[in-house]
Amino acid sequence: MIDGKTIAITRSKEDAEEFVELVTKENAKPMTLPTLELVSKGEKIVDEFLDSIKKENPDYSVFMSPKAATLLFQSAKKISKFQELQLAIANTVVIAVGPKTREALENENIKVAFMPERHSSVGVGEVFTKLNAVGKKTIIPRSGASTPFLKNLLEKIGIHVIELYLYDVCAFRDPTEWNEFRQLLSQDKIDGIIFTSASSVRAFFEIMGNDYNHEKLIQLLEQTKVISIGPFTADELKKFNVNNIIADVHTVKGSVDAVLEAFSLA
Repeated sequence: MIDGKTIAITRSKEDAEEFVELVTKENAKPMTLPTLELVSKGEKIVDEFLDSIKKENPDYSVFMSPKAATLLFQSAKKISKFQELQLAIANTVVIAVGPKTREALENENIKVAFMPERHSSVGVGEVFTKLNAVGKKTIIPRSGASTPFLKNLLEKIGIHVIELYLYDVCAFRDPTEWNEFRQLLSQDKIDGIIFTSASSVRAFFEIMGNDYNHEKLIQLLEQTKVISIGPFTADELKKFNVNNIIADVHTVKGSVDAVLEAFSLA
């Protein structure tokens, strides 16, 4: 269905191994676009997390990305607080938003108690509703670029939420890696693009805005199939007037499945 087609994703090569494998299996050409740079707040995030655990004594901890889990534990290892962090998290009921996040936690010997069927903030809300966790506390270590949706949702359910921002993100600062993409897009030779977060949408337009005005960029994107990994990404694309298809399952595999379906219906 996508034999010979070029499909891009707004992730670096290091973060897109699953995507490359899935697209290559379909005899298509994968293209990775390093869209975001992670700006860590340093090892102090470990002490901030541990202090929050001691002060608030949360019942649950929620991890919304493998990056958050990996960064927190890597930082703890650097300052010899790995075991302390491990124990602090193990004393909570751990929820991972999706399989990659669960894998990142399990790699650090953290037992994940729950993972929602829908790998999204809404799915996490559904887990808490089933747990009847009204009046409980949860800590959520995450990106500073996160939306307030999850916090607001959980507070409506009756849960006290402690958000801890581990890192910020900015647009990738070496756009030379985008040269081939620019050339192919201008020639209508990019067949599909998967956007993986609202932040990646904003960074995409910031990076590409150096070469194209908004109207021209929208015209070019109309020649390709644009897939959003989930509803928040889709909402961000709509702000830029980009028509898109939302993946039914909010994962990389779900997004590739959406690409396959889009071409099968074309």
